[in-house]
Amino acid sequence: MMEIKTIELKWSENCNIIVGQSHFIKSVEDISEIMSGYVPSAQYGFAFCEASDPCLIRTAGNDEALIKEAADNAFAVAAGHTFYLIMKGCFPINILNQIKNCQEVCRVFCATANPLQVIVASTDQGNGILGVVDGYSPKGVESEEDKISRHELLRKFGYKF
Repeated sequence: MMEIKTIELKWSENCNIIVGQSHFIKSVEDISEIMSGYVPSAQYGFAFCEASDPCLIRTAGNDEALIKEAADNAFAVAAGHTFYLIMKGCFPINILNQIKNCQEVCRVFCATANPLQVIVASTDQGNGILGVVDGYSPKGVESEEDKISRHELLRKFGYKF
């Protein structure tokens, strides 16, 4: 029998989260090395759900509160081989390609600062992520004024000249 449920993830303001799937506990150290190598000034917490015995939530990071939040989210979803990277002082765009190129990473479900719901299937064996609901549904198509605001925002963040 299978049950489908929605789990709302929670983390601190002014932070982003990356949720993904990886096949090996080595990703705990490898993703930590990515964080320290590409954005050494960023604060982060990382949690990985081990899918074989002893089935622990493995953690790493340089900020105890963010490590706890990542572990709490991992425990709430409880899906094997999933990871939760909460970061402050950087954006996912700063490290997303490096995360996706990590040899243990199978997929990235999302990278966001928006409210996030994870759609989980539960079976007798355990939980698995079916997908995510990232933010809200569109309310319309951007106007010329909205385009100007988008251009200004990207320049404010330093992503465009």
